[in-house]
Amino acid sequence: MSLIGKIREKTALIVGAVAVGLTLFVVGGDILSSQGGQIFGGNDTTVGEIAGQEVSQEAYQQAINEQKANYTLRTQQQPSEREMVSLRQQAWNKLIAENAFGQEFEKLGIEVTAQELIDMVQGNNIDPGIRQSFTDPNTGEFDRDRLLNYLQALPQLAPDQQISWQLYEQSLSEARERLKYDNLLIAGNYVTQEEAKRQYQSENKVAEVEYLYVPFYAVGDSAVSVTDAELQSYLNEHSEEYEAEESRTLQYVRFPVIPSAIDVEDFEAELEELKLDFSEATNDSTFAVINSDAISTPAYQTLNPGSLPQDLQDSAATFTEGNIYGPFSQNELYTLYKVSEIYEDTISYARASHILIKTDSRTEAEARQEAQGLLNQLRNGADFAELARANSEDGSSAQGGDLGWFSTGRMVAPFEEAVFGQSQPGLIQRLIKTEYGYHIINVTEAATNQAYKVAAVELELYPSDQTRDEAFREADLFASEISDLGSFISQADQDSLDVQVAEDVQKNAQTVTGLTGARQVVQWAFRDASVGDISEVYDLEEAYVVAVLTGKTEEGTATLADVRPEIEAKVKAKKKGEVIVEKLNGLSGSLQEIADAYGADANVYSSSDLKLSTNTLPNVGFAPEAVGRAFAMEAGQVSKSITTENGVVMIKLDALTDAPEIADYATYRDQLQQQRRSRAAYNIAEAVQEFADIEDERYKFY
Repeated sequence: MSLIGKIREKTALIVGAVAVGLTLFVVGGDILSSQGGQIFGGNDTTVGEIAGQEVSQEAYQQAINEQKANYTLRTQQQPSEREMVSLRQQAWNKLIAENAFGQEFEKLGIEVTAQELIDMVQGNNIDPGIRQSFTDPNTGEFDRDRLLNYLQALPQLAPDQQISWQLYEQSLSEARERLKYDNLLIAGNYVTQEEAKRQYQSENKVAEVEYLYVPFYAVGDSAVSVTDAELQSYLNEHSEEYEAEESRTLQYVRFPVIPSAIDVEDFEAELEELKLDFSEATNDSTFAVINSDAISTPAYQTLNPGSLPQDLQDSAATFTEGNIYGPFSQNELYTLYKVSEIYEDTISYARASHILIKTDSRTEAEARQEAQGLLNQLRNGADFAELARANSEDGSSAQGGDLGWFSTGRMVAPFEEAVFGQSQPGLIQRLIKTEYGYHIINVTEAATNQAYKVAAVELELYPSDQTRDEAFREADLFASEISDLGSFISQADQDSLDVQVAEDVQKNAQTVTGLTGARQVVQWAFRDASVGDISEVYDLEEAYVVAVLTGKTEEGTATLADVRPEIEAKVKAKKKGEVIVEKLNGLSGSLQEIADAYGADANVYSSSDLKLSTNTLPNVGFAPEAVGRAFAMEAGQVSKSITTENGVVMIKLDALTDAPEIADYATYRDQLQQQRRSRAAYNIAEAVQEFADIEDERYKFY
């Protein structure tokens, strides 16, 4: 029960049930396949510890395999390495839940029985995911018979489908266990009548105050001095605020691998050959699939004028079947398009801009008069887009009234009839009245029912092997000439290389400041390197990198060296506050008189609607002690000097208006309950992880 106590101490709790997609039982994926784990730990196969339970590399890999299988079944494709990073973290989080929460479930006797699972799968309380998957798309009704037929046929289905269904049922059971646990915690947390009343008072009791404020910057840095002993003493007193994660600090230089001029020339020659072959191809879709890198553009599409790629929009009027358009380039991507077929669609498309003058904020006559005035300006040569931006009462005004391409059936009837009845582009010479108001319409592309089948070959310009080899030789030569941080810096300076610094690198980081895909650099820094060591040359696809480890921070309280600037600023602020307080204590009179005597850095402000719930003072910032002091004083009373986050305050209460009594505080009780619930997910995860005493050593393997 200790975890419940810890969580209750932090917050009132509620957590939503785990949402699990039923697509886990769709065909695909091999649950026993493995991706991503490379073992570097010798005979030690422990990747961490959760709630006193060691997690083996084998158990973690199995959890990864399950996440990967679920992903593959859900998306019908294999995850990329970037997606595997997320899946590994999901697997780790699942192990945390199983080990940390599992112990609490066992202590409390929480379990999901076989009868409950049957009820969720095919009983009276079927899981929403199952209902959705077995809903008839034509009627929108849940088809119980279809579900039962599937369950009866399950033993004869492929093994991967059976395994996927078992995984899904397991996820249902786990979600129900967590829901029971959450409900147990929720039942033990409530908002009292007194808490609700106090919340009402804090939001409705109003103070009128004056306050004198002297910011810390009124005292120059040279006026205060701090010693290392004082800084260390402050750190010792506030050690909980400076808990440090294990991290590393690196410096590195990168040797970018970018296509050379020769690479570009060769690539463009290949494109010209491909363009010729593309034009002569008889099966455009097959040609596109075979020859395209398929990075972002579908190889073959049926398109209407509005869905044409931006590169082709301006050429649509001159399209000829079989013609090749491009190459169009963006960054390192080059695209060739072939218009395979031009045909007549059953749906028409048009493009238009409009200016809308609404009738809901004026009379119809006024709206018509205003719209007619704008139409007259357009007839006399005014710019449509400018008038739309300035006058249209529609979201399209920011685009100069442009609505883009749209098909029949998309707009209200009078608007659509006007646009699709226009045989030529141009301004419609009359106002169009709809339920929204009066429209002034400019048809920018007349109605057409032409559609296109377009094949696309998309290629990426890659550096040649020769270019990569040259970059590697430069990096390798640099690495061979250095042995420590000093030679690293001097050689980088001699070679005119930019030295980058990466601070606070975490052990499971996938990136380093300025470097993507830098996992191998991070592993070296944590697993192999000592401070001052030089790395080997690492190939990060877009660059070769040589790094030097310049610092290690162990888990625990940060050292003074790690946090010195922050600590020094706080200790100086404290001393400046003492200087200001001492000077204010020597002055007397009204707040304004004290401010005048203090000098230009002291100012007096006022607030007529200060509330206890704000915790801030205008022009001062976060100052809960000063706000609280105001509500604890008598009218006319002036406080002593109060040191706040940004300076020193003296506050005077002019008047205090109590909140009127109300009969029912239910609204405020509900408000407080909702506030607590909205923070629960974060706080429960924080509490569980703290209680579980997690040791994460996955960096040794992944």
